Amino acid sequence: MTSDSGHARRAVEAVWRSESARIVAALTRHTGDFAWAEDLAQEALLEALAAWPGSGIPDNPGAWLLTVAKRRAIDGWRRRERLEQRIDVLGHDALLAEREDPVEQAGDPDRIEDDVLRLVFVACHPVLQPAARLALTLRTVAGLTTEQIARVMLLTVPTVQQRIVRAKRTLAAADVPFEIPDRAERPARLASVLQVVYLLFTEGYAPADGAHPVRVDVAREAVRLARQLAALAPNEPEVYALTALMEFQSSRFAARSDAEGLPLTLAQQDRSRWDQSAILRGRQALAKAASFDRGLGYYGLQAAVAECHAAAHSADETDWSRIVALYDALLTLSPTPVVRLNRAVAISMLEGPAPALAAVDELAPELSEFRPFHGVRAELLERLGETDAAASAFLLAASLAGNDAEAEVLRRRAAALEPTPPEIYEA
Repeated sequence: MTSDSGHARRAVEAVWRSESARIVAALTRHTGDFAWAEDLAQEALLEALAAWPGSGIPDNPGAWLLTVAKRRAIDGWRRRERLEQRIDVLGHDALLAEREDPVEQAGDPDRIEDDVLRLVFVACHPVLQPAARLALTLRTVAGLTTEQIARVMLLTVPTVQQRIVRAKRTLAAADVPFEIPDRAERPARLASVLQVVYLLFTEGYAPADGAHPVRVDVAREAVRLARQLAALAPNEPEVYALTALMEFQSSRFAARSDAEGLPLTLAQQDRSRWDQSAILRGRQALAKAASFDRGLGYYGLQAAVAECHAAAHSADETDWSRIVALYDALLTLSPTPVVRLNRAVAISMLEGPAPALAAVDELAPELSEFRPFHGVRAELLERLGETDAAASAFLLAASLAGNDAEAEVLRRRAAALEPTPPEIYEA
């Protein structure tokens, strides 16, 4: 154990990011109140920040936080004079759970027992506006801070904070139950649920900040949730498409960083280390999505792009013309600056860096604070031989908010472009 306050704070943040969904979900199941559950979890975090520097980080920090939060819930029930009644209810629920036939339950997709998935559906309730659903679920499911959510949503921190507070109040006022909705209600929430699951995966595949370029446990949790969704919505092609996209991307985990733990680009990765079983699962899921004959949607088109990369033995052998066409189709569904940036990268491989740089520069007003924008621009400038401008762009990218390991790579690339000072010899 350690008493270092800085280490304790980092531990609290790491536990929250990895365990927040399960902690809040468990508390919501026990209290029946989503907003209160999130407040209880936050109070437990504050207690950890006060206690751990002195007592040391517990062996099971997630369990510690949950225990503290449950104790605070009991205190709350006592204050409300409902403790006895609530214990009776919880005991009755536990007895019913013991009597349920596990075989029958496993065969009924409407009775999937998954607290995290319940939590996602609650946070994506139609009573909330789409932006509020996204902010709330990123907070409670992905465990992101308000600063990180603000970067993802391209909003200010106060705006994100207000949306989260209002969302919790709205759910409380609507008395939304902690359950997976019935079949008739699921379509209204599915798009939001898929968006959140993919953003959860992205937080594992390319963390918004921190020292590590990959958080495999977070990404795998997202894949698990997608598979559960496929059982709940077997006739929704986008569920299979999202699963395919995440399988293709997760196949690269073993090759995404070097011996120092620094991230590698797609072109730098040793493709022999890509997980072929994950690629096979991705192809099967994408084929399932295409089998509905409805055309590929938002996740299906991205999965098709990822499949192009999975099929190529190198960056040069990639079918870049098909990827550009897929991005053109994706722009008709989602004409966002990030999609346009990705298309420009593909254009650079197909037509060269000059036309790609022109397309990237058009995005400057919208993506000026987005690290990947400046990283892409730096690479294009380097390919055009504009080394000074490229070095400046790499340094600017490194200075912006994002993952620490990625920032180190960007600084090294800038340093490699700086002219070597002449050697001075003594007479």
